Amino acid sequence: MMMNFVEELRWRGMIQDVMPGTEEQLMKEQTAGYLGIDPTADSLHIGHLVGVMMLKHFQRAGHTPVALVGGATGMIGDPSMKSAERNLLDEETLRHNQEAIKIQLAKFLDFESDIPNKAILVNNYDWMKDYSFLNFIRDIGKHITVNYMMAKDSVKKRLSGESSEGMSFTEFSYQLMQGYDFLHLYREKGCRLQLGGSDQWGNITTGTELIRRVEGGEAFALVCPLITKADGGKFGKTESGNVWLDRRYTSPYKFYQFWLNVSDTDAEKYIKIFTSLSKEEIEVLVAEQQSAPHLRPLQKKLAEEITVMVHSREDYNMAVDASEILFGKSTSQALHAIDEETFLQVFEGVPQFGISKEKLAAGIKAVDLLTDDAAVFPSKGEMRKTVQAGGVMINKEKLEIFDEQIDHSHLIGNKYILAQRGKKNYFLLIAE
Repeated sequence: MMMNFVEELRWRGMIQDVMPGTEEQLMKEQTAGYLGIDPTADSLHIGHLVGVMMLKHFQRAGHTPVALVGGATGMIGDPSMKSAERNLLDEETLRHNQEAIKIQLAKFLDFESDIPNKAILVNNYDWMKDYSFLNFIRDIGKHITVNYMMAKDSVKKRLSGESSEGMSFTEFSYQLMQGYDFLHLYREKGCRLQLGGSDQWGNITTGTELIRRVEGGEAFALVCPLITKADGGKFGKTESGNVWLDRRYTSPYKFYQFWLNVSDTDAEKYIKIFTSLSKEEIEVLVAEQQSAPHLRPLQKKLAEEITVMVHSREDYNMAVDASEILFGKSTSQALHAIDEETFLQVFEGVPQFGISKEKLAAGIKAVDLLTDDAAVFPSKGEMRKTVQAGGVMINKEKLEIFDEQIDHSHLIGNKYILAQRGKKNYFLLIAE
């Protein structure tokens, strides 16, 4: 018995619109369905994850997921919900981005095994690059009227927008090109369904219309809603920009922290969308959250599932250990175990002081180090009192004697000493 893909997405809150007959088609037979991915960068960000999870559930339901990298359409720019044209990419950049994206997709989709519905990756540049303009407007353009294209929301919003620049012919032709992608995949891969975000509904239905007019065939559409935050802010954006799947742009620690810090309302919504946990498992977590919200079981499980899926169990464990450092539960051993990049991210924004590596080699009394060399305390008397009260820590270990010798053996990564005054005041000493 096939898993009901539409029903699965429905309870997860991942359906905005679905074309009549879609559910019946998917329950009748194994079906190929595709989703387009914009290759303008060599990494996906979490805004792409909703679509990728749709493909993952599609494959779990026994169907064939087709990930289309929009090399040709990426050279044009989709006008949907955009206020301006985007930068156009050259072929070399597009190919590089495609390969990087496939590596990331392979963490969600099975491209390699012998299953009958293994995932397929295609690039529309491959079938568009040699298609002449004359042939395209003769073979494809004649089937879709300008009136039909003008009626699409994406076009209407752009033409009625505040910008006086209007919309270029290049952008206007986008929906026709996307429609042709669907027709091409219908012919070559037996693709009967296109998935996407709600802003793609107009482009997708142009494809189903083209298939009907050119081939007399029936094709289907399903789109998910725009993911929002409960406070109205834009999902996936932080002060430093997008949250990326590639560790070069967003470290596993920061990635984990993003999910750990979402609100209770968002966590309940996101855990359905961004994990493969069952309805029953999620209901248990929701009940736990309601009875003990301070323990944040939803956020913790969400952050675990998605960090392990995108990065690894090892990266997740390191992110958890790093997070514990700030809440006073970790040890000196944990502090030494995390990598330098994560260490610096954990203590981003805390006061920093440069100290002499040479002086450290000879040894410095802790009281001199934390008053004269680094202004952690305003006076030696205050430091002495705080030490006596058990309120000073060096690298997460309590300082028992205020004039204890501190030397290079205390350095973390041969460079850093972490001083702590009280529970929450951290200071980073950097040996130079």
